[in-house]
Amino acid sequence: MERNIGANILNDQCVFEVWVPGKEKMVLHIVSPADEIFEMDKDAQGYFRISLPGSYAGCRYYYNLEGKDYPDPVSFYQPAGVEGPSQLVDHRFEWTDNSWRNIPFDEYIIYELHVGTFTEDGTFEAAIERLDDLAALGINAIEIMPIAQFPGTRNWGYDGVFPYAAQNSYGGYIGLKRLVNACHEKGIAVILDVVYNHLGPEGNCLPAFGPYFTAKYGTPWGDAINYDEEYSDGVREYFCGNALYWLKYFHIDALRLDAIHQMYDFGALHFWEYLRRELDAFNQQTGKIHYLIAESDLNNPKIIKDTEAGGYGFNAQWLDDFHHALYVLIYPKGRERYLDFGSIDQLAKAYTDGYVHSGQFVSFRKRKFGQPSVGIPGERFIAFIQNHDQVGNTLKGDRLSNQVDLPQLKVAAAALFLAPYIPMLFMGEEYAEDAPFTYFVDHRDPELIEAIREGRKAEFAHDKWQEEPADPKSYETFSRCKLQWQKRNEGTHKEILTWYKTLIDLRKSHKALKNFDRQYSRVHIISDSAFMLHRISKDEQEELLALFNLSGEEQKAVLLKQYENFRLMLSSCGSYASNPYPNIFDTLSISLPGYSVAVYTNSCPYKLGYVQ
Repeated sequence: MERNIGANILNDQCVFEVWVPGKEKMVLHIVSPADEIFEMDKDAQGYFRISLPGSYAGCRYYYNLEGKDYPDPVSFYQPAGVEGPSQLVDHRFEWTDNSWRNIPFDEYIIYELHVGTFTEDGTFEAAIERLDDLAALGINAIEIMPIAQFPGTRNWGYDGVFPYAAQNSYGGYIGLKRLVNACHEKGIAVILDVVYNHLGPEGNCLPAFGPYFTAKYGTPWGDAINYDEEYSDGVREYFCGNALYWLKYFHIDALRLDAIHQMYDFGALHFWEYLRRELDAFNQQTGKIHYLIAESDLNNPKIIKDTEAGGYGFNAQWLDDFHHALYVLIYPKGRERYLDFGSIDQLAKAYTDGYVHSGQFVSFRKRKFGQPSVGIPGERFIAFIQNHDQVGNTLKGDRLSNQVDLPQLKVAAAALFLAPYIPMLFMGEEYAEDAPFTYFVDHRDPELIEAIREGRKAEFAHDKWQEEPADPKSYETFSRCKLQWQKRNEGTHKEILTWYKTLIDLRKSHKALKNFDRQYSRVHIISDSAFMLHRISKDEQEELLALFNLSGEEQKAVLLKQYENFRLMLSSCGSYASNPYPNIFDTLSISLPGYSVAVYTNSCPYKLGYVQ
């Protein structure tokens, strides 16, 4: 029998189902519109169930365990927050995306956003108003940071405690559906960030219902989720069901799984293999394709190998090594944060191999780390120069635009979009947003709030900072993180926006940049701060050269005669008249201005482009 955990409307009946394996009695407590009590029936697998007339649709309810009321652990909506009653919702919705088909993954241009700070109102519906701006930029996929119900009204989302409930302060389940529907109408896919490695500490009612956690494994957030101990079958159903829930009821196109290295499963069928199998069945059933994306700190190619090859079957994973290798060259002070990065050779390896650390001794980890990822197709990696972690886990929530000047920003953006990987932007990056993105919460427990404050101070103690980190609980900390959309049409902000749009247009049009076979991507090191990236189309007819200078000093490059038919197509150095880069057919000895990039191609009819 197919499980329908939670409170669902089935055949005009309101059916409540909840997993409580260790209890013999369970009471459904309806609190609105009237106060009513109903005893539930238990089956052999530990699921309690009751069916009520359809007139109960929209009711608010608790489950009563041994005299205490708890919200539904599978709540689809918490209108009064994490401590309030759950609400039975009708998931029917007037979708207009029946003709929508997910975009091929290798065509994704991803834009990560936080709903609460993406707009002034901070809601799903307010985000709809900015979709035209993203589409005009060339974005065709947004990645939404976690929206599972969390305490209060503001949070990064990784402290969610009701994995099935869309955050009430963002607009709840209806607002999320409207956002997804609007995205599909504009040709934009939707990736949802989900957290299956822990739940937040405040409002977490799962331990009252069953053995969802185990002390056998530890995580930075406490006990691990129980994926392989006693009664873990119900836990696995809960989280696998959650993944399919977002795809089925909200038309989500892909899921990004947070920190999968903090999930422990030593069973014969690993949870990720189980989820992949269920997702493949769902894809076949619906005739639509959905993707799985991993965040992993393991540098293990098993994660992105197909299950038939002994892998976990993720379609892609975030490639932190690319960010680290580029960041410390663009921003030398960044070496204080990433001690094991800093050489041009490492950036070259990030382009050609993927993982930079692939079995070498890494001082940060005090051991040999990683495995080679040579041979893994480039579309299995998502590259970025900023994301919520890299920005938010700095003392002041500094973006790259707060750390370097316009020339470095242009070079970094080109390094990303010309790479043989799926590119991802962090909201506001495209116009050099200078508002911070710091850590913020809205917990109610004073002791928890103080612990978070002290934790942030300890995290940055090594920086010898002159001021304390921003108070995570302060509303001002949160409000300062909101995007300043008006700046995108001003001065250097407009200049970098034009640069990003040009790079995305190039990314979508040049055949060499559509080839993710990294055998066709080559890096030639010019000096300890300059290199040439050579991309070739699969038919070997179109080629692209990009010359990068990652230092503030002029560099000299002597190119092989084989490139004499290449012509300058794009440069970060200014207009046609003032551009210091020559066409290669004029001279093969080139001076590279400080912090600059120039792109050449052997193929027509690409137009010469100079972005000021």
